[in-house]
Amino acid sequence: MKNFFLFAREPQSDWTRGRRLAYYMANAVLLVGTSACLGALVLVFAIGAYPGAIFLGYFASLPLLLLNILPVVWLCLFLYALFARAWAAFLGTSIFVSLLTLGNYFKLTLRDDPVIARDVKDLFMAVRFGATYEIQFDLRMVFAAFCIAFAIAVLAVFARARLCVRTRIACLLFCVVTAFPLWHFLTDDALYDRLTDTRHINRWSTTQVHVAHGCVYPFLRSIPDAFDIPPSGYSARETAALLSAHRDGTVPEDRRVDIISIMLEAYNDFSRFDVEGVDFSAYDLYHALEEESYTGTLITNIFAGGTIDSERAFLTGYPTVPEIRSNTPSYVWYLRANGYAAEGSHPCYEWFYNRQNVNEYLGFENYYFMENHYNVYTDQTVAMDSILMPEILRLYDAAKAEGTPYFSFNVSYQGHGPYSAEAVEWDADYVTGYDEASRNILNNYLGSIADTNRHLTALVDALRAQSEPVVLVLFGDHNPWLGEGSSVYHALGIDLDLSTAQGFSNYYATRYLIWANDAAKAILGNDFCGEGPTISPCFLMDEVFSLCGWDGNAYMQAMRDVKAALPVITTNGRYMERGELTDTLSDEGSAAAECASALEYYQKHQTVSEGK
Repeated sequence: MKNFFLFAREPQSDWTRGRRLAYYMANAVLLVGTSACLGALVLVFAIGAYPGAIFLGYFASLPLLLLNILPVVWLCLFLYALFARAWAAFLGTSIFVSLLTLGNYFKLTLRDDPVIARDVKDLFMAVRFGATYEIQFDLRMVFAAFCIAFAIAVLAVFARARLCVRTRIACLLFCVVTAFPLWHFLTDDALYDRLTDTRHINRWSTTQVHVAHGCVYPFLRSIPDAFDIPPSGYSARETAALLSAHRDGTVPEDRRVDIISIMLEAYNDFSRFDVEGVDFSAYDLYHALEEESYTGTLITNIFAGGTIDSERAFLTGYPTVPEIRSNTPSYVWYLRANGYAAEGSHPCYEWFYNRQNVNEYLGFENYYFMENHYNVYTDQTVAMDSILMPEILRLYDAAKAEGTPYFSFNVSYQGHGPYSAEAVEWDADYVTGYDEASRNILNNYLGSIADTNRHLTALVDALRAQSEPVVLVLFGDHNPWLGEGSSVYHALGIDLDLSTAQGFSNYYATRYLIWANDAAKAILGNDFCGEGPTISPCFLMDEVFSLCGWDGNAYMQAMRDVKAALPVITTNGRYMERGELTDTLSDEGSAAAECASALEYYQKHQTVSEGK
């Protein structure tokens, strides 16, 4: 066989042009074929522990299959141009692709979290990852290793062409030229959405959406997000100097109080809108609680979805919430460094917004989800407030036995839309007039609100009787979805014109409430009553600390100066300056906005140790 011209080490001088072309084409086809098989082979690891039906789905969509295979082929051809040996090019490609796909497989299996490009920058995580979990190998990996070794052997024997310099340059040019259209397709968001097969996944799970697209394809798409570009004019030295003017404060032992915070899903007080035909008695219990609390308005960045924006802004103090892939400075870590235990609950799925991993990165020692806690109360379904609120209290009572200051952050689910337009599902009759669909949607929303308020009142009454000092923080993450195209808002005549200050506020504003029992009021010397300022969620924890008389860390203190100038900073281009919502800042306001961006960028890139 070695005498057959296609398997010669190099073309002979007496070969015709056609034979030379066939010789190189045969080597290229063999290399492309083996690298394409490699790209298809590693898809078996892309699903992690998810159902095999997802794997079959890769092959049901030719564009999806090609977007996972073509980058592997491209890399192999690029390395072929560099090494001039087919087997070496395939070996190099195999090493890279195998490390990526196996790392992705183990991370999915053990943490239900895929590998993205940002993870490559956090190499220490790999060490921690391997030390924490026992990695299990299986027959699929043995089979894949055998296939790769066999392909290398085949290429070493049957693809022996050694490219000349001219051919290698031509191959490199081909790779460069084809990289641009390939990258265009890889980063096309519309195409990515069209290729999302939701038959076997939940589209609200970022992990499952990633898995539905394979491994190589979504990994490459994540590369631009791996580069966190500093804000314009940013100087690490100047920002560090700005922070050094403040010193991390500690929570004084004689002023320590327990903090229970609850972010209420889609909770807002619609009684503040001037509308007719609606009985707002559903809010009576909440209004009674407001009378003995410190209350105010939040201007969020989101409407009817994207709940983690308000959630993580509250926990971190960052105006722009980053993608969190590793331990990230937060107020949770700060409280733990001051001796607090930190835990919380979300009686929904742990994969929702990747909370099971992100909450650990934010510093929570324990977090309770449907899968690891609430399923025993609900028979594997999401828990409502009738279960959540008493359980928050039970967990608090259990934590008090440890004698450690306590911080709890909880996210409800009950208010989550959509709300049925077909029938009233709550014992609710709050709306007269309007069309039937609008009545049903609003009755269902207000029925949910009334039920939440009953359970909140029971929780507050129990905390009121506590001898330990405790502060309760409540806030809505965003306004509710009330029908397609915000139909109920329009039916009620609520202005949602984002070009006006009133419409913008109606669209993005919710309420917050900070309440303290008598023991906390006595220790802190504060009655926790009155109307607070209109602020962004990133400043809400600062309101809590200020009421408690705590300095907070250096970042919070520096951001307090920003807050004085711009109490509202949104990702939608609006700010609040001198009591007015505006998209045009004064010189002082612009300086404060730039300072906030620099402080956030600097802070979120600081290292957090497990000991804090």
